[in-house]
Amino acid sequence: MASKTPSEKPFVCEYCGTGYMREKTLLVHVCEQKRRHLQKDEKRVRHGFYAFGRFYKLSAGAKKEKTYSEFCKSSYYNAFVKFGSFINNVKPLYPEKYIDYVVTSGVKLDHWCREEMYEKYAIELICKEGVETALERSIVTMMEWAEENEPAPWNHYFRHVSLNRAAWHIKDGKISPWLILNCKSGKEMLSNFNDEQLTLIYHIMDPKHWAMRFKRQTSDVQLVKDVAKESNL
Repeated sequence: MASKTPSEKPFVCEYCGTGYMREKTLLVHVCEQKRRHLQKDEKRVRHGFYAFGRFYKLSAGAKKEKTYSEFCKSSYYNAFVKFGSFINNVKPLYPEKYIDYVVTSGVKLDHWCREEMYEKYAIELICKEGVETALERSIVTMMEWAEENEPAPWNHYFRHVSLNRAAWHIKDGKISPWLILNCKSGKEMLSNFNDEQLTLIYHIMDPKHWAMRFKRQTSDVQLVKDVAKESNL
């Protein structure tokens, strides 16, 4: 008796076209395309898909929005999802801005996950952003620290946070020089950093840049000092 051809198999995978005699076999079948569709709602995949769309819009001039099916079929799917994992793990400042920054940088996709790429973006953003957003993000970070370290109040951050953690918060832009350099407890914390920690944050805390910035924006400096005083920092 001749075996049935694939076209005679009634249960066909909508993603790869493979046919099966039994529905149960189709249900447990997982091909690469089906796996990609099942992963659609994972954060890393969502970030990757967003970056994929922005790449084609900003770099290739695509007028139509890319569909998720197009993303799944792209030969760049894995590379974009890898970048999505990087975004998910690093949690960059303003993720959508960072994605646009990377997409328009001219840097190869394979290099988008390099730490120095994000560091360059973070330094540029931290050194240029307005005082209000810098101050707000710093206080949010301090409050998140307090939630993890109850019953410590958020305004005790500079006095009790681990210096290593504070150094990484500064490097990643979570705690701004605006606040550190304009309140007593912030400057005291900074004075306790060791050489390794100071090296880690040097490009963010560049003394020349901030001295010039504070000299030009005296009203913003006063705003930070007022907030620090009212918050008992």
